[in-house]
Amino acid sequence: MSYNTFGHMFRVTTFGESHGVAIGCVVDGCPPLIPLAVEDIQHDLDRRRPGQSRFTTQRQEADAVKILSGVMAHPESGVQVTTGTPIALVIENTDQRSKDYSDIKDKFRPGHADFTYEAKYGLRDYRGGGRSSARETATRVAAGAIARKIVPEVSVRGALVQMGPHKIDRTKWDWDEIAKNPFFCPDKDKAAFFESYLDDVRKKGSSIGAVIEIVAEGVPAGLGAPIYAKLDADLAAAMMSINAVKGVEIGAGFGAAELSGEENADEMRMGNQGPKFLSNHAGGILGGISTGQPVVARFAVKPTSSILSPRKTVDRKGAETDIATKGRHDPCVGIRAVPVGEAMMACVLADHFLRHRGQVGG
Repeated sequence: MSYNTFGHMFRVTTFGESHGVAIGCVVDGCPPLIPLAVEDIQHDLDRRRPGQSRFTTQRQEADAVKILSGVMAHPESGVQVTTGTPIALVIENTDQRSKDYSDIKDKFRPGHADFTYEAKYGLRDYRGGGRSSARETATRVAAGAIARKIVPEVSVRGALVQMGPHKIDRTKWDWDEIAKNPFFCPDKDKAAFFESYLDDVRKKGSSIGAVIEIVAEGVPAGLGAPIYAKLDADLAAAMMSINAVKGVEIGAGFGAAELSGEENADEMRMGNQGPKFLSNHAGGILGGISTGQPVVARFAVKPTSSILSPRKTVDRKGAETDIATKGRHDPCVGIRAVPVGEAMMACVLADHFLRHRGQVGG
């Protein structure tokens, strides 16, 4: 299987399967002398870790990361720092239940990658989906923690802004509220509603989709390139690569189609620190290059395909049949996608920072 690497100057290669011995990644291109300890990575992994509430899969994985290479104690300070060589990270799988999938090993789950994997490779890993499982995203979160260290002046935060048809009230947006509920929701009242709403979805053996918003503040103007390395294009590709994501927008996104030229234009005035934008419909990116405003991206996550409700399908021999997926699954996989989206934003920004520095210096 090819294409397991993303990035240019900051490159990440992920490996492993949902029900394999371990998952992990190799981060190449990280500059030397950056302080990096396991704790720096574990903090972000703990936010994505499954089994932390009744609203996520009850698979119990510690997601304990190990750094295998690319760091050493600085000879003068004794602080563990990056060496400039590839950083290898590994996370052991400890709570696989492959037998949960034995009933579906010859059936294609509707909405899942079962059929397409079989069509391309001639076989598929039916045990939780293998590489197509959201389990792979833990390695991205680990890489994202390293990326954040490369651009420490940039703050990357994410939030769940919609579940099913229900959107948050943006006038009630409170970043501090995100850590107080299991949905990464910035609207306290809507988070309370989501509890009963998702409980009902879960009890029916079904699932629901969500929309996640990622905001990066402190991004300097100038990252990106005008044509084939647009910052927004790379962000869109990064977000779209996340499991179950079916749509991405930057700034006003599809909403820009409803605006007039006067409404959409982010007008400018001079401030104490130079030009100042009066709005941010562009999402912090113009012509593929960052403006210095917050970079804003949203992505839509489809409902979890593995559900208890019987669905029509076919098996590997072409016979028509029905399928109901057992096992432990997220009723809304979008919840745990928040730290994953943050990680992908951080990785893209770190990559573009290094590419920008390589071309124009600074």
